[in-house]
Amino acid sequence: MFRPLAADMTPANPDEGTPVSIKIRERLVAARKRFNANDNIADFIEPGELELLLDEVESKMQGVLDSLVIHTDGDHNTKNTARRVAKMYLNEVFKGRYVEAPAITEFPNAEHLNELMIVGPLTVRSACSHHFCPVIGKIWIGIMPNEHTNVIGLSKYARLVDWIMGRPQIQEEAVVQLADLIMEKTQPDGLAIVMEASHFCMSWRGVREMDSKMINSVMRGVFLKDSALRREFLSLIPGRN
Repeated sequence: MFRPLAADMTPANPDEGTPVSIKIRERLVAARKRFNANDNIADFIEPGELELLLDEVESKMQGVLDSLVIHTDGDHNTKNTARRVAKMYLNEVFKGRYVEAPAITEFPNAEHLNELMIVGPLTVRSACSHHFCPVIGKIWIGIMPNEHTNVIGLSKYARLVDWIMGRPQIQEEAVVQLADLIMEKTQPDGLAIVMEASHFCMSWRGVREMDSKMINSVMRGVFLKDSALRREFLSLIPGRN
């Protein structure tokens, strides 16, 4: 009986059958790039791989449902839950990990604007990286421009917030990431951010405290040095006094 040689059994493509998540992870490790929950990894995902990753996450999620002893084949309510959850994580809730930063059109500060500008409240939709429970809240952004500051449209701040918050986050780190991004995009004299959010990991589980919220802030540049400017920004946030 004919038995194929070992060489005959070697796949034409050595990567064939390797889960796409492992391929992406190997690229990140080779580049010595961090891939924590709140990191963006879009540069290491090749065209078509997000669809393959969706299939992989669906398969793993089905395993979770099986381990929870949920009869998805017989339960019409959970029949396609694994696919729905995979799409929710990759295409919606954690989209900020897998897609590039939104395109932001920047304009020169032709009129040399140098007065305080506040944008907000902008809606925060995120999830805590400890339990993947929703984090829902508001953000206010204060900008102190100078003649060299890049001016961006008001809606673009909302897009940047959505991109940063669309990842598993803890609130303290999220506002710092957002501040770094806005400073890079606009180069102002000062930046101030205040975030107020409800954490479902505290209200839906654990102590189940329904009314508790977390408020934190980041101050950069002149907002750190000028206490009067800082007070002006905080006093102009509606409902925060």
